[in-house]
Amino acid sequence: QVQVVESGGGLVQAGGSLRLSCAASGRYAMGWFRQDPGKEREFVAAISWNGRRTYYTTSSNGRLTISRDNAKNTVYLQMNSLKPEDTAVYYCAAHSTGLSDLNSVWYNERDYDYWGQGTQVTVSS
Repeated sequence: QVQVVESGGGLVQAGGSLRLSCAASGRYAMGWFRQDPGKEREFVAAISWNGRRTYYTTSSNGRLTISRDNAKNTVYLQMNSLKPEDTAVYYCAAHSTGLSDLNSVWYNERDYDYWGQGTQVTVSS
């Protein structure tokens, strides 16, 4: 059982930035999702195990950057120009990756095997 641990959430003013981190050891493609109370969890961004491919929600409009440092077993989500509607609990998830899938990304939450507990991001107006 792999542990997926998020950090970096907090309170920020609209227009500000946050960088979320996610620690998970092993060969995993990674993804970020978010969930508002009363809403379904939605995809935010994903990155392949080798870091060569990334994929973002269509609403990101260039405000998000996902990256990873496999030497540190850490994935990052840089969020800029934050808006109040970005307020949510952000979850990191890991997808077990075979040797043939090192360059693959996944955006469906059903494809992910392990999940973190989530980190709260609150953007004030």
